[in-house]
Amino acid sequence: MKNNNIYDDEEFFEAYNEMPRSKEGLTSAGEWHQLKQLFPDLHGRTVLDLGCGLGWHCRYAREQGAVSIVGIDSSERMLEQAKNRYPSDGILYRVCDLEDYEYPPEVYDLVISNLVLHYIKDLENIYHKVYQTLKPGGIFIFNIEHPAFTAGVNQQWITDGVQNKYWPIDNYYYPGERKTDFIGHTVIKQHHTLTQILMGLLQCGFYIEVVEEVMPAEDWLHI
Repeated sequence: MKNNNIYDDEEFFEAYNEMPRSKEGLTSAGEWHQLKQLFPDLHGRTVLDLGCGLGWHCRYAREQGAVSIVGIDSSERMLEQAKNRYPSDGILYRVCDLEDYEYPPEVYDLVISNLVLHYIKDLENIYHKVYQTLKPGGIFIFNIEHPAFTAGVNQQWITDGVQNKYWPIDNYYYPGERKTDFIGHTVIKQHHTLTQILMGLLQCGFYIEVVEEVMPAEDWLHI
């Protein structure tokens, strides 16, 4: 995430902190009702959180009995707040880019990454590093923005002036940098095709057990 340090921008960070998921945690994250079901038993396990942000998944792992949790993020502001909100002897936070972390071999039972990998240009490089740092039989769970979303034009709906909305997709088969609008700021992300996301895992030696596209929680569908 070297090319995207906007989370350390004071104005942006204050706006991000006002989002429900920032104030209320995992229960207010739209993807959590599905992601939670993918977690293995964490009692006695070691966990690495890539791009841990405010540390919500680190805290969850600790509450579920993980004995050692490392959360890395390139944002000093994020980690400072994570430490202040939930100090814990079982969690180590480090200011570090995903590409620069040392990924010690066969250390972790679980590597988690939520809504971070769409900031990474070379996905396969990270996949290789994760594969080497997992213990035999270890699990990699990640949530990445859907390619149909990252290929959108400014990630904004287009309206026809009446009632209809359209989601524009442009240059889907051309991966690379995308500039998007997020909480009033321009954020740089990286677009990857579905082939790159999934085949990259297989080419690194992973077995894919579950692929899910995020859907609204049942109680959200009736709001």
